[in-house]
Amino acid sequence: MFAEVEYSPDPHRIDHVHITLSIDHAAKLRAALNTISRRNRDADFESRIRVGVLRAIYEQLPEPGIYECDAFDYAEIESRENIFYEYHDQQEMESMLIEKAGRAIMVEVWGDIYAHRQVGIHQIHSRRTSCAVAEDIVGRDGAVNFYYAEEKTSELLLFKFCGQP
Repeated sequence: MFAEVEYSPDPHRIDHVHITLSIDHAAKLRAALNTISRRNRDADFESRIRVGVLRAIYEQLPEPGIYECDAFDYAEIESRENIFYEYHDQQEMESMLIEKAGRAIMVEVWGDIYAHRQVGIHQIHSRRTSCAVAEDIVGRDGAVNFYYAEEKTSELLLFKFCGQP
């Protein structure tokens, strides 16, 4: 697993941390995690991302691979867990994601598959309507779960943009 801030000759276009995941010995997949909302920034709304963290202890790691998920909905998680969302600016997001990926022994990701220059996963955030995006997609949220060897702990990160419930 390898994490890095995306590169662009135009710093205004940098808005992701990329985590390269090994699916098996030959296949790699890149998870693109937002560090700001460019759409909100460009529309003069709050560009910072709110992050909610759900910590847990695991007994065994999930099976590696790519699996279809019927639904992933923050509202369902929030109905049974008390999740506090905290704003993070772009540099905080970059540092946090790189640090967590560096400590993790496994990363689990929910999102949409894409193929643009390489195969990856994006839309790793709430898909509900936001300040700058009117489309309201329910039940198709994305998230990332970092698994750590220390004390068999994990951290599920949920990401929301300005105006999302």
